[in-house]
Amino acid sequence: MSKLRVLDLFSGIGGFSLGLERTGGFETVAFCEIEPFLRKVLKKHWPDVPCYEDVASAQFSEAVDMVTAGFPCQDISNAGKRAGIAGSNSGLFWHVVRAICMVGRPKVLLENVAALLNRGMGSVLGALASLGYDAEWHCIPASAIGAPHGRDRIWIVADAERDKQPREKSCVGPFGRMGRVEQSVAWDRDWQDTLATLRGMDDGISRSVDRTDGLRNAVVPQIPELIGRAILAARAA
Repeated sequence: MSKLRVLDLFSGIGGFSLGLERTGGFETVAFCEIEPFLRKVLKKHWPDVPCYEDVASAQFSEAVDMVTAGFPCQDISNAGKRAGIAGSNSGLFWHVVRAICMVGRPKVLLENVAALLNRGMGSVLGALASLGYDAEWHCIPASAIGAPHGRDRIWIVADAERDKQPREKSCVGPFGRMGRVEQSVAWDRDWQDTLATLRGMDDGISRSVDRTDGLRNAVVPQIPELIGRAILAARAA
């Protein structure tokens, strides 16, 4: 079975692509990242993959099977402006919609802070529905994959082919919301070691990248990997 080709928007340091490519079933064919330093990181690790600079003006032409986007959260986060999808930063989501239209009807994988549920979720789902997509979503914190911190995020999986599947059956399986405190307490390490890993590799990214400023907005790669494996399993079923 051929690999699913991915257009990675708001790429950052490549957390989405790193996680998906670990499954062996995905291949990133193009990035889009506006920050020059982050483009250098992507170029180092994916030297042969082209990178668009500005999602608002890029003319995407790749044939892809999936579009991924961890679009900006500044207007959605509880610590931010709280303007929601109408804000100037988080409103870049509408360029994700534009990209989806430009490359056909690929699968879509989106990520943002959990506060999106109260600040724009209806607009996001409505936009996807207007394009013929059905979606499911789950809040998955970093602690769900063993990291010693919450980092609660909402993950949205959408598929234009979903109408061919039974509605009562989830296409990516049940993830559910994981409790922050419970996960941290259950994490089986000495707390001194835990504090040490907070300065190092607990996010699943190598130390050389972990030290960069770009990590603060990166997704934890193990979660796209988890979702990617579920998508591949559903594809093979």
